[in-house]
Amino acid sequence: MTDGRPTVEPVRPAATRPGHRIGIGFKTSPQDVDWPTLDATWAAAGELGVFDAAWLNDHLVHMGQERGGRSFEALTLAAALAHRVPGLWIGHGVLSNTFRHPAVLAKAATVLDHVTGGRFIVGLGAGWHEPEHEPYGIDLPPIGERISRLISAVRVLRALFSPAAATLPGVDLDDPFYPLSGATNEPPPVSPLGPPIWLGGQKERGLRIAAELADGWIMPGDRAGDVAYFRGKRDDLRRRLEAAEREADAFSFAGQVVSPAGADAAGRREALTTARAFVAAGATHVVVGIAAAGGPDALRLAARDVAVPLRDATG
Repeated sequence: MTDGRPTVEPVRPAATRPGHRIGIGFKTSPQDVDWPTLDATWAAAGELGVFDAAWLNDHLVHMGQERGGRSFEALTLAAALAHRVPGLWIGHGVLSNTFRHPAVLAKAATVLDHVTGGRFIVGLGAGWHEPEHEPYGIDLPPIGERISRLISAVRVLRALFSPAAATLPGVDLDDPFYPLSGATNEPPPVSPLGPPIWLGGQKERGLRIAAELADGWIMPGDRAGDVAYFRGKRDDLRRRLEAAEREADAFSFAGQVVSPAGADAAGRREALTTARAFVAAGATHVVVGIAAAGGPDALRLAARDVAVPLRDATG
């Protein structure tokens, strides 16, 4: 207690995930695509009634280029597209903590929590792509510090999503990176515990943080389709969850596949086989990625050849 205000420590609430059946999402990266195409694609997703969630990545530039490249800012984009997918969860795989101060992110996530009726997932990672840091004067600390900052960021999000932050005197948090002093989050999230937090850590320390502090884990997009990689991380996380005395079956595990566009029906059959293998390996959510520039046609093909048969197989 400081000056009559509660000091909020990290909490470990029961995990929240999109329903109890296997979740199926689609992902349209915001690189190399124009606004009308993205808008039309998400509108088509809202009409299909096949998907449970809509996903974006988070990059200031094109991550496949040494420098620069076309990329829409992801949080604003999610807010702009949300009305196209009523009833679906919306998430990012994953937001970069290095250029998203967690207090500001908490406010933005609260907006999206309201806009989606409590269906926004805060996907968060430590950050990695140097060309979207140095050109903008954004620090990219060594990985050890980035992970420490990620831990702090989750603590800040939990504090600002808490009921204590819904009104004055607010919350305090003694933190080396993002201290809070009488901070409020007004209006509070509509979700009682705030939006669920899914982390994207891959190595020992990142997985430990996910098991201790997060509601879910999403595999990286650059490992999409790698079922063996997913299975190893999922098994590791389950052991860590049990060691932390958390309910592993309430935790979300998201795998990713890529659905080819156009005439590549064989590629989509392979994507379906891989998606089924993810479910067999313990995935509770499967993200089906499409080339955003492929527009609504690419999404409809992914829905027909991957999402629908996957739903038929999993219920």
